[in-house]
Amino acid sequence: MRIISGSMRGTKLYTLEGENTRPTLDRVKEALFSKINMMLEDSNVLDLFSGSGALGLEALSRGAKQAVLCDSSREAMKIIKQNVEKTKTSDSTLLLNYDYKRALENLRNGQFDIIFLDPPYKTNFAEDAIKIIYNMNLLKEDGLIVLETDNKEKVIKNLDTQIIEIKDLKKYGRVYLLFLKFISRKGME
Repeated sequence: MRIISGSMRGTKLYTLEGENTRPTLDRVKEALFSKINMMLEDSNVLDLFSGSGALGLEALSRGAKQAVLCDSSREAMKIIKQNVEKTKTSDSTLLLNYDYKRALENLRNGQFDIIFLDPPYKTNFAEDAIKIIYNMNLLKEDGLIVLETDNKEKVIKNLDTQIIEIKDLKKYGRVYLLFLKFISRKGME
């Protein structure tokens, strides 16, 4: 796995051994970042289920100002720290070794331009995280949530369409990327 583009292009990243994490494939990452490239300059991004930190670090390489990298696994956090050291991005990263609920609670005073959600596929973590992000107002008004899943039907069925809408959906092999925006809070209070 490597950084695809930007100031750190070509940097090889450390990854976790075993089946516990599933790195985003380079072709999926390239398509994802091509889609959001115009939003990255000086942005604040949250990579909530970081794994190796690759999505947050790719965003920094392409012009993001700050990336918050969260993962509940200690092994993943060791890899993330190694990747932050390797990419020399410690001044622009915040690392949180918490489960997603506790991480979001610790971020209660922040707002993000882009939030990456790539949780374990067989969970409802993404749908739950979206509700928490909405209730805590962690996404800027024009911000975007990028959700990776292998079961779009399950995710779409469980999304609260009163608060969020799908702006785009792309399929890459067995992986789906959903680009989500919150519906304006105006008139909802």
